[in-house]
Amino acid sequence: MSTTAWIVLGVIVVLILWVITVYNGLVAMRQRVDQSFADIDVQLKQRHDLIPNLVETVKGYASHERGTLEAVVAARNRAIAVQGQGPDQQVAAENQLSGALRQLFALSEAYPDLKANQNFQQLQTELSDIENKLAAARRFFNNSVSEYNTGIQQFPAALFAASFGFHPKTFFDVGEERKTLEQAPQVKF
Repeated sequence: MSTTAWIVLGVIVVLILWVITVYNGLVAMRQRVDQSFADIDVQLKQRHDLIPNLVETVKGYASHERGTLEAVVAARNRAIAVQGQGPDQQVAAENQLSGALRQLFALSEAYPDLKANQNFQQLQTELSDIENKLAAARRFFNNSVSEYNTGIQQFPAALFAASFGFHPKTFFDVGEERKTLEQAPQVKF
């Protein structure tokens, strides 16, 4: 083989190794996104499992608040039904559930006996803890999505990322629901 052939072969080998390295980096980032979304799912499952106990406790003190209790149960059922359908559907369902839970906790202000109930306080503390963990998991997920989206859009990965099946991921954000979530719940009797 001539020197030119060795140089061409060397350049080809270097390019192949470079593409493999970039591809493996993108795969690692995609796995991080998937794993961080699975962490959110774990927290959401704990949240969904806690809600029936919370509703039953409130039902004993505020049984005539049937509409609020049914809204919480319906929102929980919707949130469970969309699991595995991707961030967009889950975000919408979880935002509805968060709004329903806010209404439920607003009821406790109107019922001093409920607010003083040990079981209710424990459930409220557990839910608060889950919400904090969920917020942290969402931040980690969104950070992973940001890194991944940046990775597939940066040169040189942008040249072949789409052809290898790497497409932008969606953030887990409250989006348009932010206005609703930031408003204080209204309790009417």
